[in-house]
Amino acid sequence: MAETKTEQKLISLKINDRDVQVPPGTLLIEATRRLGTEVPSFCYYPGLSLQAACRMCLVEIEKMPKLQTACTMVATEGMVVRTDTPQVRQARKYMLEFLLTNHPLDCPVCDKGGECELQDMVFRYGADSSRFVEEKIHRPEEKWSELVYYDAPRCILCFRCVRVCDEGMDVKALGVGMRGANSVIIPNREDHLDCEECGMCIDICPVGALTSGTYRYKTRPWEMQYVPTICTHCSNGCKVTLSVRNHEIMRANNRDLSGINGDFLCVKGRFGFDFTQHKDRLRQPLVRKGDKLVPVSWEDAAQTAATKLKEIHAKHGPDSIGFIGSNRTTNEENYLFQRLARATFGTNNVDHHRTADYTGLVAALGDRAADSLLTMEQLYQAKAILLVGNDPTNQNPLAAWQIRTNIRHHDAKLFIINSREIKLHRQAKQLAKVAEGQEGAALRWLAHEEGQLPPHLVEQLVAIKAGLEAESDVAIVFGAEVSGAAVAQLAAFGSKLPGKVRYMALGDYVNSRGAADLGVLPDRLPGYAYPDKLVTHEAFEKLWNCVIPTRPGLTAPQMVEAAQAGKLKALFVMGANPFAHFGKKGAGKDKLELLIVQELFLTETSKHADIVFPAASLYEKEGTVTNTAGEIQLVRKAAEVMGTRSDFDLLRIISHQLERAGLGKPFHYKTTSAVFDEIRKAVAGYNVEPTGLFTGGAEPARVQSARNGHAPYEVPVGLIRSAHDTLFTSGTLTRFCTMMESLPEAKA
Repeated sequence: MAETKTEQKLISLKINDRDVQVPPGTLLIEATRRLGTEVPSFCYYPGLSLQAACRMCLVEIEKMPKLQTACTMVATEGMVVRTDTPQVRQARKYMLEFLLTNHPLDCPVCDKGGECELQDMVFRYGADSSRFVEEKIHRPEEKWSELVYYDAPRCILCFRCVRVCDEGMDVKALGVGMRGANSVIIPNREDHLDCEECGMCIDICPVGALTSGTYRYKTRPWEMQYVPTICTHCSNGCKVTLSVRNHEIMRANNRDLSGINGDFLCVKGRFGFDFTQHKDRLRQPLVRKGDKLVPVSWEDAAQTAATKLKEIHAKHGPDSIGFIGSNRTTNEENYLFQRLARATFGTNNVDHHRTADYTGLVAALGDRAADSLLTMEQLYQAKAILLVGNDPTNQNPLAAWQIRTNIRHHDAKLFIINSREIKLHRQAKQLAKVAEGQEGAALRWLAHEEGQLPPHLVEQLVAIKAGLEAESDVAIVFGAEVSGAAVAQLAAFGSKLPGKVRYMALGDYVNSRGAADLGVLPDRLPGYAYPDKLVTHEAFEKLWNCVIPTRPGLTAPQMVEAAQAGKLKALFVMGANPFAHFGKKGAGKDKLELLIVQELFLTETSKHADIVFPAASLYEKEGTVTNTAGEIQLVRKAAEVMGTRSDFDLLRIISHQLERAGLGKPFHYKTTSAVFDEIRKAVAGYNVEPTGLFTGGAEPARVQSARNGHAPYEVPVGLIRSAHDTLFTSGTLTRFCTMMESLPEAKA
């Protein structure tokens, strides 16, 4: 019956003598695409308001005396449309002739040459001559910022840039000035831009009017290789296509609209790649001799690391060594890292910088976690959204984009509980402003109506509760401000709502969620299994052929403090900078006997190291990552920096050297895919279909955690801490992103 109803709702029409059925309200230009028929357009862009400015999408419609624009005409029952008649082709040719009136025709030097929509249409419709004899209007190129340049004569006034900045980004940094042939796009600060520098105006421009400061006049589209991978910065997991020439990343975009982010990228995703070629990249292993780190061979560094680790393990025992992992390394590397700690050294002293309470969320949801975790697409489709803490515009830009777009396209209702002033307040249906650190008290009131709160706050919470109870599909999104017991209160409140409720914890970095899921935690094995003699624990012991310790280990802050106090003798750090985040501010390793670091640069931590291994960045390795919504995606190697090795290779090398020193068993994996195959079999929720990953899709990890008699989950105060990055910062990596650092907005 449901199928019959759906069929009855569809509208039937003919396009080029072919029958097609589309839902009511479908634009003709979208209906033609269902048939694989291209109707050219410059101003039309899916998801943005209709402009009908370029007149390229003209089509013939039976019984209509004039040609109609397909981008504004809604398909109706029985409509007969023709998209390629002589009259249509002639109209498009004349339109191109008009657009070229003042166009400079500088295709040989234009950065858009080879991928320009105007160029393609001129080739197709043969606008090879012009009847205009007037001199073209000339204007000098303008530099709006270090990243955005504008060439007015090339502009065809499609207004895509204006609309995406206004509607998509809610920034309104661009407008239109002058009239007629003198019309130009103007920035919000007269001669320069003051905005989020996302660069979406550059990628959405169909011609070469807007160009990138990182790419202009450097190479040509056909001279580069295109590698789809995942952005290495925030936790949202945007897909980015890296354009690479001679192992150097020249630009980043997502013009094919693939991935969970569609056409969205923020300033970090589009311009934050130049750290890969920074002059300060580590390119050779370093070993401390006296007060200095000196370059040595790979063999010497690996042997020294293994020998010293073995000596400390034998002398002081397994719990004298700590392991601090990364939220920027792949799932495979995180899995091997915690396995090295547990299986080889016999310690649960393994942790990472936790920026969201994923463990608390999975524990609070229990058996229903697998079906209650929110994906980015579901965030876009939800009818109501509750945001608790965090500033998504700055910290999780894709999440903010999904929320804004959902409100614009579906009229979703946004409710916010926050102690800070954030940009999304402008679109909130109801806001509850709490004092700093009081998010948990507000959630406790929502769940049980307990606690003493100011009357005005109670009134706001009552309105939020009523608004959420009226909706059938609710998305609950929260940041680091909500952890431990507060997460349990949030889940308790969500369980009382009548409709479907899904949850998303917002972390900071590209694999913050993956590090937690894969067991880089002192009190959880991969898949959030408890480290005691349960079935899952025994399964890992059998898989790794070892005895896994059952006592929870030290957290990352505890390890740094113990290292600086001499209670911990060795610290192994992979892709993290704990001395900058934990322990005594500005202190080094102090009484630590051995500090081993795998890193891209000499950070506060690696400067104090005894052994430093130069590591590859996420753009230089293979594997998978899991975004903050729990969606697994494939990482592909785009470039290679001489002298570095992936953390996967480094862990393999060290495991073999440890075996030679008489400790543990080596890792025999030859590829990261072999590790992922083991993860799929061993880690609950990660048994996803790899085909979806290989085709560029995102597969949700269906993790869940049964308590099995354990006490309710508790988290130490301050353990979950966000770095509170902005759009222009990305933890330690920020200082090496030269282009972003040069922006006035980054210094504000």
